Amino acid sequence: MIPLLAIKQTAQYKRHRPKNTLLYQLVERHYPEFKETLSQQGKHLPKFVEREFDDFLRCGRLENGFLRVVCGDCKHEKLVAFSCKRRGFCPSCGARRMAESAALLVDDVLRGYPVRQWVLSLPIPLRLLLARNPSELSKVMQIIHRAISTHIVNKAGFTNKRAKTGAVTLIQRFGSALNLNIHFHMLFLEGAISENPWGGTTFTRIKAPSHSDMVELVHTISQRIAKYLEKVGLVERDMDNSFLNLPLDDEDSLLHLQGASVSYRIAMGPQQGQKVFTLQTLPASNEGEYGQVANTSGFSLHAGVFANADEPEKLERLCRYISRPAISEQRLSMTDYGKVRYELKTPYRDGTTHVFFEPIDFIGKLAALIPPPGLNLTRFFGVFAPNSNLRAQVTASQRGKNSPKLNNQENSQSDKPYHARSMSWAQRLKRVFNIDIIECEKCQKHNVTIIACIIEPAIIHKILSYLDKQGSPITGNNTRAPPVVALEQTVMFDDFTIQRDFDFGA
Repeated sequence: MIPLLAIKQTAQYKRHRPKNTLLYQLVERHYPEFKETLSQQGKHLPKFVEREFDDFLRCGRLENGFLRVVCGDCKHEKLVAFSCKRRGFCPSCGARRMAESAALLVDDVLRGYPVRQWVLSLPIPLRLLLARNPSELSKVMQIIHRAISTHIVNKAGFTNKRAKTGAVTLIQRFGSALNLNIHFHMLFLEGAISENPWGGTTFTRIKAPSHSDMVELVHTISQRIAKYLEKVGLVERDMDNSFLNLPLDDEDSLLHLQGASVSYRIAMGPQQGQKVFTLQTLPASNEGEYGQVANTSGFSLHAGVFANADEPEKLERLCRYISRPAISEQRLSMTDYGKVRYELKTPYRDGTTHVFFEPIDFIGKLAALIPPPGLNLTRFFGVFAPNSNLRAQVTASQRGKNSPKLNNQENSQSDKPYHARSMSWAQRLKRVFNIDIIECEKCQKHNVTIIACIIEPAIIHKILSYLDKQGSPITGNNTRAPPVVALEQTVMFDDFTIQRDFDFGA
């Protein structure tokens, strides 16, 4: 399939070197200290959290294995390091996943329809509750989707039996201040899809939701979620008060770390339990500048961003935003006093622009953000659901039940079924990163192929040692992005503590 956003000119592939980044140096230097501190307290990290850190320290390192690729014409050779492919905090793998997800959603799923983003934020206690009970996310999301989809279908003049809408939901586990903040970014169709008696489908667009609509929706959602959590025993009520039913004997350190992260508090060190340090450099903003937001009982619902069917570039930017990685290396720096300084992507309403962490507490913040294995962070609902009878008709890829392309399988020369086909490695790099991996950087011919996968430590050492002696640019300091200054040379900033007991927003 021809990509939606055509690439006119591609760039050459250059290996990313994470060891040159400040984030890598912080983890490499302070992660062992962090584990030792927990051990002294009689606590430990879950195995999946340890694997996340260990694999991050191996990500993009040639000494941990690589692919050998060579040009069939000029025989020019280069090495491609393995990535960790983790979902926690690796910026490189997170950026790749962000770009891939955005390309998939725009090219295969959402193309051709107006889309509105609905954002639901939860009360702080429920963020911690769902972090400790990820299995309940599916039911909670079903409650949310059912309420919003019913509103859309009814507003289009149909019932749920006669028409449906569709949504793609991305679960974000982080806030702008690297805090644990489970919330939902939902891309809903701006209308309903109904089946015609003679075949095919009809899309009926609706008007944007009013503030009263959002108030009613957020109230309905909050009541239904609270009722469900009380039913399964995760929330208990005592007269007018409600409290979480969390285990008292935590078998690992995650409850402590997640609790501190979700409440914007320091988890490690002598200042444990206090609010994180903040810096305010901007004047406070008015509530009206943030558009219409419906709030009730700590729940917040916003639906002010949309993209029309003829705005694929805007839609892809939106998809990239909601699937972005947890941490940005560009906003990370060190202070004169050895603290980690992190710039907020969007300043808070009171003018807060930065947060500060002790290095060991910074590692704890990263640990709290790591999702458990098997947790699907991207969900498809309605007509986009995998088992929907309409999915093949309304999506550009036409994958799913009753797909017309499945009927042409017998005439295909591919040995894979249609639903199992995907972009090749080279096609993905070209579509997502504007990199043509099969183009030789020396002769510019498209004949680059993989000739070997090197994973044996002895062979890796011999190859890299030889290249170092030859002064090969393969092991030099070329990067695909501007080089990041080493930790010892990082530009420093002064420490400014404006508030210690800052009341963070959602």
